[in-house]
Amino acid sequence: MKSALLVWGGWPGHSPRECADMFGPWLEGQGYDVRVSDTLDAYLDSEMLKELSLIVPIWTQGEISREQETNLLGAVAGGVGIAGWHGCMGDSFRMSTDYQFMVGGQWVSHPGGFIDYEVNIANRDDPITAGLDDFRMRTEQYYMHVDPSNDVLATTTFQGRQQVSGVAPYECPWIAGCVMPVVWKRAWGKGRVFYSSLGHKLDDFDVPEVMEITQRGMIWASRD
Repeated sequence: MKSALLVWGGWPGHSPRECADMFGPWLEGQGYDVRVSDTLDAYLDSEMLKELSLIVPIWTQGEISREQETNLLGAVAGGVGIAGWHGCMGDSFRMSTDYQFMVGGQWVSHPGGFIDYEVNIANRDDPITAGLDDFRMRTEQYYMHVDPSNDVLATTTFQGRQQVSGVAPYECPWIAGCVMPVVWKRAWGKGRVFYSSLGHKLDDFDVPEVMEITQRGMIWASRD
């Protein structure tokens, strides 16, 4: 039977518990035996981690111990899939560069905060994004440091004058025209890694494309 571990916690602004409550039952509906933990100590059981099909980290900021990180990265390198979104995976442990290496990126800014922007599908043949069209978002537009080896599936373009409703524009002309990855997949050893920068707040997942990409990403990353 397929198995998944969801580990939630850290900064509460990204609704970690609520996300676990939403995606845990969905994974169960897909035939997974789901375990949920609210402590990073779940990563101390290296033998349990190695037997999983999928790990879903839902943890913004915080610190991970060397043993926790070694076990997590080792499990993925051994073939366990990992899939996540937004700061819950892309801004988890700012001092842990090996973790960021595995993810393939690290959040650094969201100029203007909550703004309107477009997400452009970069690969319409991939199973994660097949059949999807470009779509609009009103949420944080993540500016990230990203690994050039990522297989990019969707992007967004920064305007350099990020218009915020009701306030003066946020001026950052030096990034005008910058095309930033939003969704990617990559390998870490034998494991599959999926990441999407979308999902700051729960209603981001009300956008059908966001939910579809996230769900497909988890299934794709999961070890058979």
